[in-house]
Amino acid sequence: MESINAARSPEDIALDLLKFVASHANVGSKAVSATGFGVTATAKAEEQVTQLLELYGRCRQAVEAPVETRTEKK
Repeated sequence: MESINAARSPEDIALDLLKFVASHANVGSKAVSATGFGVTATAKAEEQVTQLLELYGRCRQAVEAPVETRTEKK
């Protein structure tokens, strides 16, 4: 019997991982400065996109990394 996850592509799994990690680490969320001063909205949006793309790349690496099994370790 084929696993449900076997039918999903690594890209889809990495995207789900990205969503999970980003939501828990507040990556890509809009930060509001208490003073009203800070980085401009445009620069901030570009930084958020860069962070998300880097995180997606790391998620892809994690999903596609080979997994050692107990039989390989022996």
